[in-house]
Amino acid sequence: MLDTHVLFQFRFEQRRLGRQTLQVIEQAWEAQDVVVSAITFWETAMLYDKGRLALTEDVALWRQELLASGLREIRVDGAIGVLAGRLDYPRGDPADRLIIATALAGDHQLVTADRVILAWPGPLNRLRADD
Repeated sequence: MLDTHVLFQFRFEQRRLGRQTLQVIEQAWEAQDVVVSAITFWETAMLYDKGRLALTEDVALWRQELLASGLREIRVDGAIGVLAGRLDYPRGDPADRLIIATALAGDHQLVTADRVILAWPGPLNRLRADD
């Protein structure tokens, strides 16, 4: 499962990903086993609207193209929402909480470079994006 920034790096800035991480993502992509939380696209739209993310196309079109190319989206449901709300997580960022909860609920490994997520002592299976 890719964190939002890792999805961008994989698509646009692969040099920012570690060699091992890039190999893991490429192999999973070929097997159509790369997933993101649906909240990733909400976060993308927010960043795009604030001018903090430059895409050459509309976020909705970019999402459709990713899904057509094999990316799988995991919907955020009530169970994930409850899990996110109950996390003993040090900051209130709702996107991070929902992404972590999505990974936990589906027993997915989360690929991230987020230092807070990486340092969090919770039971999350994670891979450092720069490995």
